[in-house]
Amino acid sequence: MRLLERMRKEWFMIGIVLVIAAAKLEPSVGVNGGPLKPEITVSYIAVATIFFNSGLSLKTEELTSALVHIKLHLFIQIFTLAFFPATIWLFLQLLSITPINEWLLKGLQTVGCMPPPVSSAVILTKAVGGNEAAAIFNSAFGSFLVSKYSFLCLLLLL
Repeated sequence: MRLLERMRKEWFMIGIVLVIAAAKLEPSVGVNGGPLKPEITVSYIAVATIFFNSGLSLKTEELTSALVHIKLHLFIQIFTLAFFPATIWLFLQLLSITPINEWLLKGLQTVGCMPPPVSSAVILTKAVGGNEAAAIFNSAFGSFLVSKYSFLCLLLLL
């Protein structure tokens, strides 16, 4: 009986392990153009579902009150889209004098220009009791800025 209780409590982790094992056994299911169509389901449906789910848990008053914190939003966007990429760029300048593969450094530079994943930003903010509405707004807004204006971030690093 204890095992069944433990499995109910840890259902999410068990599910992750099972999905990883299934992906290892049959990787063709999740490739671009495969039956799951990740180029559509991950890019559009999953992100929309995360935002929709997060939005359902918020009261309208919380969301509208979060939108008026302009200084908070400016700080988060500047930190995420300017300060952090610039810090990564400085770090990569130090790493470039080492024998690390050039393509690894370019990959780190690209990742340094990206905003945090939506789900991470919202879930971690909620876990520590932060302003979930502000996290949702900034995550969505940051993702929008990066998707539409990602070249600006890369230009800053060149």
